[in-house]
Amino acid sequence: MAHSDSMKELMINETCSRAMGFINPEDAVGKFLYLGEKAYPVAGVVADFHEGSFHEAMKPVVIAKEREWSIAIKLGATAKQVSDVKVILSQVEKQWKKIYPDEGFNYSFLNEAITRLYDQETKTAWLMNVAMGITIFISCMGLFGLGMFASQRRTKEIGIRKVLGASVTEIAAMLSKDFVILVLIAIVIASPVAWYFMNQWLQDFVYRTQISWWVFVLAGAMAVLIALLTVSFQAVRAAFANPVKSLRTE
Repeated sequence: MAHSDSMKELMINETCSRAMGFINPEDAVGKFLYLGEKAYPVAGVVADFHEGSFHEAMKPVVIAKEREWSIAIKLGATAKQVSDVKVILSQVEKQWKKIYPDEGFNYSFLNEAITRLYDQETKTAWLMNVAMGITIFISCMGLFGLGMFASQRRTKEIGIRKVLGASVTEIAAMLSKDFVILVLIAIVIASPVAWYFMNQWLQDFVYRTQISWWVFVLAGAMAVLIALLTVSFQAVRAAFANPVKSLRTE
């Protein structure tokens, strides 16, 4: 090992400085940390950064200079196309072989490494999205059928209301009101259950966010909107029907 490659000093993170007994991270600078039987001076303290997933608590980190044939490269914001990345990697490989002709060139992407940390969450999210899409589709089909049934069952009532001067908007609102009430009842029942299971899932993470109330308000508003869009076709169709024809058939 060349003299320039020998390890002479260390960098540590803030968690490591606290583990060493220092309240202020800057107090650790200049102190010695033993690795095995040899002491190394702490040259600086860096801010905490995650090496693992948010499932795990922050760990003490020691950054040391060792003889390892690897470098880290940050690609520019313009290098987003696959072709651009391939060109850059080809250029890096050429320079690598000039400097280290006897060493093989291998590379990996940091974003892929981070993605692997949350592979289980990614699969769970995909399954949840598929299940949610199927559930919404089945619910909309059910609401559509109920809307058709309700409009046919109340054909005479709709005709009488139109004869008495009720507007299309009033009739459509009358037919949609019952469905909106049912959806609101479902939201009230489902929200505490959803909060409980979401909170239980978040307990697996050491670093986690808090569940905000507005998430349930937004979800409820979207559910009501979807319900209204589903039944509005039948409601408007019934409201525009000829009242004379509906009363005659009744």
